[in-house]
Amino acid sequence: MIEQSTYTPSAVWKWEEKSGGKFANINRPIAGSTHEKELPRGEHPLQLHSMGTPNGVKVTVMLEELLAAGHKDAEYDAWMIEIGEGDQFGSGFVGINPNSKIPALLDTSTDTETRVFESGSILLYLAEKFGAFIPQDHKGRTECLNWLFWQMGSAPYLGGGFGHFYAYAPEKFEYAINRFSMETKRQLDVLDRHLADNQYFCGDEYSIADMAIWPWYGALVKGLLYGESATFLETHTYENVLRWTNAVADRPAVKRGRIVNRTWGAQNAQLRDRHSAADIDAVLAKPAD
Repeated sequence: MIEQSTYTPSAVWKWEEKSGGKFANINRPIAGSTHEKELPRGEHPLQLHSMGTPNGVKVTVMLEELLAAGHKDAEYDAWMIEIGEGDQFGSGFVGINPNSKIPALLDTSTDTETRVFESGSILLYLAEKFGAFIPQDHKGRTECLNWLFWQMGSAPYLGGGFGHFYAYAPEKFEYAINRFSMETKRQLDVLDRHLADNQYFCGDEYSIADMAIWPWYGALVKGLLYGESATFLETHTYENVLRWTNAVADRPAVKRGRIVNRTWGAQNAQLRDRHSAADIDAVLAKPAD
């Protein structure tokens, strides 16, 4: 058992800038921009400003799936936002997303340019814009949105909860790790039970629900998040989630989308900015190291 001191909250919370832990330098209790910085602009209708974290991967996978399905108007420029450097607090980015979180999308093809922020909102926006990757019947569409919003509501317990206290917090707190480990395993069980009877989250139809869930929970069960967390959580026991994870990972558009706005890992899995299909082709052609 880990010994912990008792913490008594003060009457009024005060912000201590040096709070410790990874990402402490970019966390703050106020919104708005910290500096003036215009965003770059490419030639394509869709301008994405993002980073290849799970939330960013959702959108680049969706865009690559749209292109693979023949939707030429889904061409996009993807610009890197270095969240560790505070790029998300630049005035241009805040103008698209006042919440200062990646990803953020600007659709320049509309009469007045349309900003879209929050990864789930972007997925839904693109699905409706192109009429793709969302069931058209009432029951199927509703089930798809059930799982899309499940992911949006559940992932903070995985990332900001389990991931933070297991991997990033300056100290290991037994209560917090136990609490969020239990919740993460409960979520995995929810997914595993559903996938026991369904190929994808909307039955036999691959959709934005899968694109939303895969970057988080697929990466988790494959040991790609938070160090040794897959062993710690015994993710190998969720056989249906693993089957689904591997099926999604094998899709060519997923292989393409997951490397965009990524600057870490193997050489054939890093593409800082994307402006054409050729950019991705060139990276995938490289040796792993």
